[in-house]
Amino acid sequence: MKSFLKYPGGKSKIVGHINSCLKSGEKLIEPFVGAGNVFINTDFDRYLLNDINRDVIEVFKYLKKEKDSFIAYCEQFFSGPFNSEDRYYELRDIFNELDYSKERAALFLYLNRHGYNGLCRYNKKGQYNVPFGRYSSPYFPEQEMLFFSSKLKRAEFMCDDFGQAFRRARKGDVIYADPPYFQLPGKKSFTAYSGKAFNMSDQVKLATLSAKARARGIKVVISNHDVPDSRKIYSDADIVELKVRRTISCAERDEASELLAIYS
Repeated sequence: MKSFLKYPGGKSKIVGHINSCLKSGEKLIEPFVGAGNVFINTDFDRYLLNDINRDVIEVFKYLKKEKDSFIAYCEQFFSGPFNSEDRYYELRDIFNELDYSKERAALFLYLNRHGYNGLCRYNKKGQYNVPFGRYSSPYFPEQEMLFFSSKLKRAEFMCDDFGQAFRRARKGDVIYADPPYFQLPGKKSFTAYSGKAFNMSDQVKLATLSAKARARGIKVVISNHDVPDSRKIYSDADIVELKVRRTISCAERDEASELLAIYS
C-alpha cells in the first residue's frame, strides 16, 4: 500500500527490504516520517511519528481525528475547476497566509497532488513554492487515506528536531530514520523540505545518535545514498546495499545506489 501523500524519496519501492531489517518490536519510531510509506507497511503495536515539517504532521492529525469528514473536506479541492494554473497559485497563496488549521491541512494535500513532480519545497521564509504540475486529472487518494487512518489509531505524533525523537526511544524500541539524502556525485540535491537545509553536521549527528541508541538496546536502521560520505559516517554500522529505480531530479529518472545502515 502506498501513502496518500506524494513525497520526494518515498520508500514504497524498497519497503520490503526495510521491513526485513526492522523485523518486529513493540514500538517503531520514525524521526523523519515523511509520507509514511514505511509506517503503513509495518506492523508494530505502537508508533511515534515525527517530522520537522509541521504540514505533514497536521494532515496526519486531522486524518486521525476526523477521518471521514476530513477526507470529504479534502475531496472538494479535486474537482475540475481546481485543476488550473490560476486556481493552483491562488490556493497556494492562501495556504501560505493561513495558520495551521483544517483548511491548511486540506490545501497541503491539494498542493501535494497538484504540484510539480511530487515535490515538497519551501523557501527561506517558510512559504511553499512548488510550481503547478499540469496533470490532466490529479488522483484523489480516498482509499489510501482510509487505510492510513486505520493505522493512525496506533500512532502518536511529534513535530520536532530528529534528536528529540531519539530521546523518546527506550530499550527494545526500533528506529527507522529516512533523512534527507547525501548528494550523489555530479547531481544537485535538495534537502530543505521544511525551509531549513539538512547539512553534513546533521548527518554526523544522526550517525552519532544511532550509535548511542544501539548502546542502549535500541535498533536503528537508516536509509541513504551509497556514496563515500555515507560509507565513512556509517563505518561502524552493518551495511545492506540496494539498487533503487527512482527519480533523482525533476528531469531525470535513473537507478541509484542506496544503502541501509543498521545499528543493532
